[in-house]
Amino acid sequence: MSTLFADTKSLLTGLITQYQSQVDYLSIRLEEAEGTDILLRGNRVETLSEGISIGGQVRACFKGGWGFASFNRLTSLTERIEEAIAAARLVGDEETLLASVDPIQDVRQLPLIGSDPRHISLTRKKELCSHYAEILRSVDSRIATTSVRYGDSAQRIILATSEGTLIEQAWVDLEMRFAATARNGETVQTGRETTGSRKAYEDLENLDTQVRSAAQRAVEALALPPVKGNTYTVVIDPILSGLFVHEAFGHLSEADMTYENPDLMEVMTIGRRFGSPELQIFDGAAPEGHRGSYYYDDEGVPATTTQLIKNGILVGRLHSRETAGKLGEAPTGNARCLNYHYPPIVRMTNTWIERGSTPVADLFSGIREGVYARNWLGGMTNGEMFTFAAGEAWMIRNGEIAEPVRDVNLSGNVFTTLADIEAIGDDFFWDESGGCGKGGQSGLPVGCGGPSLRIRNIVVGGEAAE
Repeated sequence: MSTLFADTKSLLTGLITQYQSQVDYLSIRLEEAEGTDILLRGNRVETLSEGISIGGQVRACFKGGWGFASFNRLTSLTERIEEAIAAARLVGDEETLLASVDPIQDVRQLPLIGSDPRHISLTRKKELCSHYAEILRSVDSRIATTSVRYGDSAQRIILATSEGTLIEQAWVDLEMRFAATARNGETVQTGRETTGSRKAYEDLENLDTQVRSAAQRAVEALALPPVKGNTYTVVIDPILSGLFVHEAFGHLSEADMTYENPDLMEVMTIGRRFGSPELQIFDGAAPEGHRGSYYYDDEGVPATTTQLIKNGILVGRLHSRETAGKLGEAPTGNARCLNYHYPPIVRMTNTWIERGSTPVADLFSGIREGVYARNWLGGMTNGEMFTFAAGEAWMIRNGEIAEPVRDVNLSGNVFTTLADIEAIGDDFFWDESGGCGKGGQSGLPVGCGGPSLRIRNIVVGGEAAE
């Protein structure tokens, strides 16, 4: 990266001092980023690029109204500050309520434990992608299409605020996605795998087994019978548990969602019971080494770990300083932006269900007919309703895993589903493959985790039961 940052801290603090009297709150976030993007689709290279970007954003708040401006040139910073202040003063007509935080001066960098991707050549990265693409194609002649995507990014930011905060923070993020689609006549099946890391380039190497399994699942599913649609007791693996807690519950815990929706606020009442006393759900950037981990959020609030559900009862939610101030709660360090083009909004970091006490083998006991689902193909949520497609699945018969089935889609209401969790496994797995989307900011790195779960009354879509 360039040496731009070395000369800018005094500039930012000087401009903050010059303009802060005109608003209730003023911040400047400067960002320097570089990264690689590679996409191989079949035998074609669709994307092969490296890029560097430098820019920043200004946020101003006056009487509760926000002004925002982004910039690519430091020479235009004064104009952008004045634009943000003018916008805030134009729309502000209430009261600025920002939860109080102590000003912080700090310089931090998330540590790497292996190779920095910036030190790996584009040629070597492309060769890795080609190697994985060849594995996908080589599994079976019925593999019709394949895709391999590689991405890395290194970001370094400076945040200066009118309250005296001056933070410099840096991190590196990596991700790879693999997909293979198999076709046999009119039957089409897809297998996917995704992995990510904030630790080392080596975490994306030596994934041959994982990549091959994606293609093998697609081929094997061609010959499988579709699941019979019905309501079943379902056992899901830790990857699906992590997806469920992030997508179905985590977004509802983001306080801007509840604050702007009175009906949801009524549902998400602190102190309400949502599950059994064994159910514990957390979110936080403080746990080290995950893709949602950092030292400070994009408002300069220190990373925390927030318990959302304790002993089955809702005890917390995720906040920016504004939502915390408006709701009279403590800030949680969950204000995040994808990059300098966007203002920070309330986002999850690493979200997980704590491991339970039931041996995994015992989760199947007593199920006369059910479904065991692992991994994921995709999914969607709409408010409190969710639908997830399992990557692979088997029937459960008389407490034993039986024949494999395909086209398993799990649907339900998140609050009903939380209450229907019958047992929580004693296993646990962190899934570092997440790229979260919200408010037009897609691909924000997050971590998800959880144990295996046994849940009753899950609607499983498939062929209609006879």
